[in-house]
Amino acid sequence: MNNSPYLSPQNQELVANRYQIKTLIDRGSMGEVFLAEDMLLGGTPVAIKFLSQTVTDPQIQESFNREALLSAALSQKSIHIVRAYDYGVTNNGNPYYVMEYLSGQSLKELIPLPIPMFLNLSRQICLGLKCAHQGVNIDGKVHPLVHRDIKPANIIVTPDPILGKLAKILDFGIAKFLNNTGVITASQGFHGTLPYCSPEQLEGGNLDSRSDIYSLGVMMFEMLTGQKPWQPETDGFGAWYRVHLFEPPKHISDINPHLQIPQQLNDLIMNCLAKKPEQRPQNMAKILQVLENIEQSTDQISLASGLRNTVSSKQRIIPDQQFIWPESKPIQEIVFPQLITEEKVHKASLWLMLPQSEIQNYAYTTRYTRFIFITHPHPMLLWITLLYDRDLTPKWLPCYLDMKNSQNLKLMWTLAETECYSLLFFALEPPHHCTNIFSLSISPPQTQNLKSWVQQSLKLTDSNQTLISKNWLKQQYKEIQLKILKHLEA
Repeated sequence: MNNSPYLSPQNQELVANRYQIKTLIDRGSMGEVFLAEDMLLGGTPVAIKFLSQTVTDPQIQESFNREALLSAALSQKSIHIVRAYDYGVTNNGNPYYVMEYLSGQSLKELIPLPIPMFLNLSRQICLGLKCAHQGVNIDGKVHPLVHRDIKPANIIVTPDPILGKLAKILDFGIAKFLNNTGVITASQGFHGTLPYCSPEQLEGGNLDSRSDIYSLGVMMFEMLTGQKPWQPETDGFGAWYRVHLFEPPKHISDINPHLQIPQQLNDLIMNCLAKKPEQRPQNMAKILQVLENIEQSTDQISLASGLRNTVSSKQRIIPDQQFIWPESKPIQEIVFPQLITEEKVHKASLWLMLPQSEIQNYAYTTRYTRFIFITHPHPMLLWITLLYDRDLTPKWLPCYLDMKNSQNLKLMWTLAETECYSLLFFALEPPHHCTNIFSLSISPPQTQNLKSWVQQSLKLTDSNQTLISKNWLKQQYKEIQLKILKHLEA
């Protein structure tokens, strides 16, 4: 890269009379990324990428401006594409573009991934690619965009209150600009990342969205296994050219025979890695459909697991005096969690007050348990219990727990350790006795999640934004209610 004075954090001159360079974030084959402050917006942090090309030819500068404009327009259409705010060329000929600054991790740092996280992030990446491949409308003309450099290092994963983790794609349009400048040839270096390049990309052919689909296939293989589908003897252009064009990819089971993945997912990845574009899935919509089918199957397993917990629940009739409704709680139809002690053993419980007639109806229904956790802006957990019968209105028992509260942390850790909790029914009518108690078990994956969430919560700072987190959880709660009912009704 040209030694531009703009690339020195010590230099006080502003890029485009606006952006103050602060520190280097990352350096790669396509350029360098710096943290900067947007002085026109009060020092708002942004990321500026200076490309490795130095361009002075007006035609090449026009090419960059065109690709950067398309990239910026595209970034406004999808939350799964890093937002681009500005672009230009410095006085020294360094093309740059300005992006939102994200505090997250590269996907490269997270792999290999467990299957639920793999499905979540893959679907988000595919949604971003689908948006790009459909194109952006500039002056009445639709311009489809092909990324040309899909790889884990170009995916940023940040915490998100709804999705848990939000995937965003970097560098749209930039790879095309670098390939089309006429400055770089195969003998001088290859712009793209060889392990992820499609056969047609390596041959210098015209590229469409199916080239990105091939790169996605390589990346998905690596997301699951931690390795690429090929391991050539050298890392040069010729070795990668040979394997991409002529060698079949390894099977996922060859890399990790203990990794159990749905056959449908294995077939999808292998189809994406087909040598000929016409043999791959022809668009992102087809891939998204397969991923959705796999996610639904996974959800069914999870839902069934929650249902099995309730089928194995046991009722015990208890003495009235053993549990007394707290004076601090109102006498009304509410539910709240509480630690109890039985035979000197601490145990999590839910206390529920209902009219006696409803207790008689709901005490012997199907019971379903589910947990949802978010970390930002404030760690909070939603504990859902459902009492279900086809002939009754579903009785939902949601409890929102602030996970910076020490009592709630103890409650959840106890629940995970004992792998069960008690559901206590209290009569709304005087003298408000506890009439029934049921013991409900929770599955090993749920206990593992609870322990992980408690440990995460201990590390997070108290944001005092519990209301925002609770509102996010309420939105998720509404969405998941329909899924749970659909499963139970089936």
